[in-house]
Amino acid sequence: MTHPKTPHIVDARYMEPPEPFVQTMEMLDRIQPGEKMLLLLFREPHPLYRVLLQNGHAYETELLPDGTFEILITR
Repeated sequence: MTHPKTPHIVDARYMEPPEPFVQTMEMLDRIQPGEKMLLLLFREPHPLYRVLLQNGHAYETELLPDGTFEILITR
């Protein structure tokens, strides 16, 4: 899967918890400071937002017409 916003993507739309969280944290560990990753989900991950902010990550959320939440996270 490729995306114009970033090559680092976790498509967690069909994963069961806690796998989306685990995959997101693993991706954040792999990318470099200043790089971005994209998380795709069918629900808004409010608990994840708190963890991201506590760890100094910025994020932007966009709800797409198909119900996908695109969360663009900056390390």
